[in-house]
Amino acid sequence: MKRNRLVATSVASTITLALALTACSSGGTTGDDATSSGDATPEPGDITLWLAGPDTPQELRDYLVETFETENPGSTLTIEQKEWPDLVTSLTTALPDAANTPDVTEIGNTQSSTFSTVGAFHDLTPLYEELGGDNLLPSFVEAGKVGDQNFALPYYFGSRYMFYRSDVWSAAGLAVPETLAEFTDSVKTLRTDAQSGFAMGGQDWRNGISWVFANDGELAVEEDGQWTSTLSDPNTIKGLEQWQEIFEGASNVPATAKDVAYWEFLNDGPEGEAPEAATIMAPGWARWSIGDLTTNDDGEEVRDGMVDEAKYDIFALPGVDGGVAPVFAGGSNIAVSAKSEHPELSENLLRIIFSSTYQSMLGENGLGPANSEYVSALGDDKFASTMIATAADSKLTPPAPGWAAVEGALVYEELFQAIAEGGDVTELAAEYDEKITPMLNNG
Repeated sequence: MKRNRLVATSVASTITLALALTACSSGGTTGDDATSSGDATPEPGDITLWLAGPDTPQELRDYLVETFETENPGSTLTIEQKEWPDLVTSLTTALPDAANTPDVTEIGNTQSSTFSTVGAFHDLTPLYEELGGDNLLPSFVEAGKVGDQNFALPYYFGSRYMFYRSDVWSAAGLAVPETLAEFTDSVKTLRTDAQSGFAMGGQDWRNGISWVFANDGELAVEEDGQWTSTLSDPNTIKGLEQWQEIFEGASNVPATAKDVAYWEFLNDGPEGEAPEAATIMAPGWARWSIGDLTTNDDGEEVRDGMVDEAKYDIFALPGVDGGVAPVFAGGSNIAVSAKSEHPELSENLLRIIFSSTYQSMLGENGLGPANSEYVSALGDDKFASTMIATAADSKLTPPAPGWAAVEGALVYEELFQAIAEGGDVTELAAEYDEKITPMLNNG
């Protein structure tokens, strides 16, 4: 049973990030001089893979080590786990240092553009077709591109959708909403002093920007190589105002909250007390933390994964005019360090990661495969089909050079908290456009 995470970012400062990573640029490779082992056998060596958090299960880690060392005799693979809140800081320190850099690293999709832009990663363009080409997730590929070159490729995807207490909704006479406005009305109706109709923290912009995307809004646009924050765009304003309405009218979670374990809110309280929320928004893996308690084969108490459909169910966030709304895509990219002393061995590891076997293993463990040819490995139940449907039209944050700095400075947390506290959306959008635009262009 897969337990994933919401994408989190460290608070590395803009100056530290920019200065440290600029040092990487002299060590980067280009499409003309990048090496690819092809059929050649590289010299044996020891390489390190950084994985973020516990997302990749042990079974997959063991497979990578065993397969790599079998296919590359005399070489070893060491996997180190870095926690999400510390990842950007750790990479900022390690990537410029050939003696300490990971050879291959997982990186959040929203962080990829900044590291790629400053030359921190090895050019993977010669491998692009071999590793999946146009079957790879386009938005994730774009996040790791600079011009026509690929520096970070998709590792896995997750997608957000709505989990709800079907018994609570039914008792209130409410059906699954077909439009975004119907969703807002329903969850506002379900709110009580003790129960959120829809639980969302005020700083939770990664869920909140789905309302921007649903209204055809954008966070930033690029023209002639310059990025501009577009919070003041009328469509973006509309989405932010709708999010403000739903936070104020449906959520009991504080305006200062973020990265909340919302899935716990759907479960019954002690001695069968009512849940803290009727509805939440979370990635598909959250199902394994929802449901009634049961005992597994090891004698441990675990949640049953929402077996009782009369009590728990899911639906995709509906669009403004129906259908499925675009949501912010979760997931990771993967890249080779520009300072790796074993780029050919590192490329061989990527060949294993993008193989049909490993891609299928990702899907079987609830992680969306990077290659669309293998999404069937996720299964054919409602959880898989909803994940695939919501991921199909999902969006990422802008692939601007300074986006990781924007995240690291917690600018969006500040903005969404101010909106949640009832601030004037139009005034806040103008204020934060002025703050964000220079940051976007200073990766």
